[in-house]
Amino acid sequence: MAKFDSKSFNPQAFGMYVERIPQVKKNELIKSMALKRNSEIKNAFSSQSGTGYAILPMYGLLEGDVLNYDGNTDITASSTATYERGVVVVGRAKAWIESDFSEDITGSAGFMDNVARQVAEYFDEVDQNTLLSMLEGIYNMTGVNDEEFVEKHTYDISAEGTGLIDQTTLNKAVQKAGGDNKSNFSIAVMHSAVATELENINLLNYLKYNDANGIQRDLTIGSWNGRTVIVDDSMPVDENENYTTYILGRGAFDYENIGVKVPYEMSRNPQIKGGQDTLYARQRKCFAPYGISYLKKNQATLSPTDEELKDGENWELVNDGEGNTINHRAIPIARIISKA
Repeated sequence: MAKFDSKSFNPQAFGMYVERIPQVKKNELIKSMALKRNSEIKNAFSSQSGTGYAILPMYGLLEGDVLNYDGNTDITASSTATYERGVVVVGRAKAWIESDFSEDITGSAGFMDNVARQVAEYFDEVDQNTLLSMLEGIYNMTGVNDEEFVEKHTYDISAEGTGLIDQTTLNKAVQKAGGDNKSNFSIAVMHSAVATELENINLLNYLKYNDANGIQRDLTIGSWNGRTVIVDDSMPVDENENYTTYILGRGAFDYENIGVKVPYEMSRNPQIKGGQDTLYARQRKCFAPYGISYLKKNQATLSPTDEELKDGENWELVNDGEGNTINHRAIPIARIISKA
């Protein structure tokens, strides 16, 4: 393993080391099947040197009324619509300092392992915050067609009766959002308070496995009405203690790690406090919700902040530029708002 100082530090080795350190924090949204790789995004940012924003085409479905084939009726043609989808690269960076003296007084307590483990967890949490900021921004959209999406893809029961989820909540939520496409919703990401309520009414079933001794045990992955349940306490809770549960489909977000020139590097200053090493970390990633376009209307720099991602003015449903938008039922993103 590379030494942890500026002369012998190997950024490639460190990067691989970070990736194989076991994760202990949840950040389950990042690890879920809701993220899908997209080669078009990768190619767009690889071929456009230095860009942080791209417009990608989305091809529409076949439409038009079928014609009567009777020997008299002319066969007329129609064309498919082409929609445009804006995607943005989110760049994040951080640095950490450690003094030689802290190593000396702890007897060389394994600084490399400690930093590697924390770097991996740190950026998992950063990525999850990015996704949650995007989801908040999507639900802050205000365009005419966008408001229909927000209304149809929100099932708010917080003011109904006890405000608690029950046996019908999930099925009603996905039907409202997807209609006959409700089977596209396959993942529920929820706060532990919501999961506990599901357990209390026997709606949350944990998958089983047999350990080395043949004893059946519960996995930490649950199932709710056939949907995979991910429990993560970073899910939103407002001041009225209303909990937001996101219901997502496979591939609800396209994702690509765009990369940076130098992901990790070290700098050493032997003068300060008897000697210090500073680790610098950088990343550029693209998360793009399916069927929703990032507009970059209110973005001050080449990378959006979390607050800018939360801005509804920066988002709209994918459209063809002539007022025709993607059918909202095709977007596998929905939310349930409840007391628990």
